[in-house]
Amino acid sequence: MTADIGDDARSDCGDVSGDEQLLPSGTPAGETSWDGDAYQARVDEWAASGSYLHAEADLVCSLDPATVLDAGCGTGRVAAELSARGVDVIGVDRDVSMIDTARQRVPDVSFLVADLADLDLGRTFDVVLLAGNVPLFTPAGTQEALLAGCGRHVSPGGYVVAGFQLGHGYELSEWDASCQTVGLVLVDRWATWESEVFVDTSDYVVSVHRRMS
Repeated sequence: MTADIGDDARSDCGDVSGDEQLLPSGTPAGETSWDGDAYQARVDEWAASGSYLHAEADLVCSLDPATVLDAGCGTGRVAAELSARGVDVIGVDRDVSMIDTARQRVPDVSFLVADLADLDLGRTFDVVLLAGNVPLFTPAGTQEALLAGCGRHVSPGGYVVAGFQLGHGYELSEWDASCQTVGLVLVDRWATWESEVFVDTSDYVVSVHRRMS
């Protein structure tokens, strides 16, 4: 079953996959503010409708991480699932409302309000996850700084896993170039979190880049 995400959805939830329009066609990348409780209410509706919401966690766990930084964590949907599976996870988001809701929902997980471009937690993680169209909700022109901030938190041999919609003014080639700049190598790419094959006409992408050393 696929949820009706609508135009304001932030992320791709499980079987709500890359063939769904998460943003209206042609919507440009840029900064957006959120109402955390209202957003979580929609997530709860998707869950109640029978939608599977844990494909991101499934993919991340296939990499067998002990630690995950959920970068752009929103209200903590993925962080909560990873924590329930025994992963040491920290969630970070620049939106105060999203983090307030996350802290109320998942008190056992640490959630921080911070700009990912400036983030410095003084530690690294096996996986840095950007599950919720994060590059598209970043002010235009700052995506490379975003990736640099995330990249410095990746352990040697660790991964950056990112999913976002295509066709909104931020090109996949730009993401790959920024990954290369911070020393990350592409190891896998799919069209959905369920690992459907990526083709030139795909409108959603999930990329796995690795820090080799």
